[in-house]
Amino acid sequence: MNWYEKLNEYFPVEEMKSKEHMERLLKERSDVYYKEEGDHHVMMYAEFEAFIFIDYVYVSPKARGQGMGQKLLDQLKERNKPIILEVEPVDYEDTDTAKRLRFYQREGFEHAQSIGYTRRSLATNELNTLEILYWSPDEASEDMIYEQMRTLYEEIHTYKDQEIYGESYQPVEEVLTIDKEQKDDLFDALKEPKGV
Repeated sequence: MNWYEKLNEYFPVEEMKSKEHMERLLKERSDVYYKEEGDHHVMMYAEFEAFIFIDYVYVSPKARGQGMGQKLLDQLKERNKPIILEVEPVDYEDTDTAKRLRFYQREGFEHAQSIGYTRRSLATNELNTLEILYWSPDEASEDMIYEQMRTLYEEIHTYKDQEIYGESYQPVEEVLTIDKEQKDDLFDALKEPKGV
């Protein structure tokens, strides 16, 4: 399987960019968009001056539990910038969602509780809500993470969307919100329910 097939098999269709979208980012935005690939992993990420955004991380089933994900994150942490990523909320029917969250929690990521993120998938036309996690070497504020999410949404997620997909994603104002009335911490969902 090539790198795109690996990602496409692992990630839900509503979260996937098209192959053309990613190839064009790699070629036309090679100043910020990168692919890190090996026999057992694929990582797509964008590195801006002030932060890094992890678009996709895939570790093959054969290599899981062997420190590959941690090694990939450590390489990014060494750059001493906030790291942002999007995750699905915990789905008790899909144990992978909880495993992913536990991994990021162990790696020191925090849940941006004040940031709301819901966008319509061009592939399915359904609304898809994701949560924002971030790691910061210097206590980044959620306001700062919100501004960085706006940047990456406009420069990466919606890059030439009309040209590539024949339609546009929603404007950033409809997709990203910030609310001082914070949501519950996503990591609390990993705790065992009381009385069980």
